[in-house]
Amino acid sequence: MPQSFASACVESNSLPPSCDCLAHRFGNAADGPERTSRYGSDMTEAEWRVVRPLLPVPAWLEGRGGRPEGYCHRVMLDAVRYVVDNGVKWANLPADFPPYRRVHAFARRWQVTGLLAELHDRLRDRVRAKEGRSPDPTAAIVDSQSVRAAVNIPRSTSGWDGGKKVGGRKRHLVVDCLGLVLAVAASAASVQDRDAAVPLLQRLRR
Repeated sequence: MPQSFASACVESNSLPPSCDCLAHRFGNAADGPERTSRYGSDMTEAEWRVVRPLLPVPAWLEGRGGRPEGYCHRVMLDAVRYVVDNGVKWANLPADFPPYRRVHAFARRWQVTGLLAELHDRLRDRVRAKEGRSPDPTAAIVDSQSVRAAVNIPRSTSGWDGGKKVGGRKRHLVVDCLGLVLAVAASAASVQDRDAAVPLLQRLRR
């Protein structure tokens, strides 16, 4: 989760003695050792209280198959936040987090189902409310940034930005007046801003 939301809650990062996530209450997470929060990206108690009700019910709890989960959902989210906050590879997750393949599988599943976007939008609304603004912005700012692509990026998804003299990819952003992200899309650097803005704004309207 982006760290711009961390300022919305200022409480201790320490985990409670017994986590109340579904993996602890009904799964096998309680069989493993408790993790001690130690990074700036770890959720505060106030953030966890916001996120906890939004987490989906695992398939095995609804009789749709699968095994009871063995890793705490809060720890999984802390691991995802660590990757986002520090920009590290999944394989470079610290040893006090679950195996990175399990964390990545959770993050991918939550991304495909729209959970991460839902969490982002809910938290953004809370930040706007704290600033005395309506949850729904009435104005937005659209811009883009061209960045160099790594050598292993296929040429089919990269290009040359003649204006900025950068070869690689371009990220297109729509933000509100507080700078909070409303929508984002990535393209080859050769894609013109006016061309990328149309589908981006259509997605924002939906």
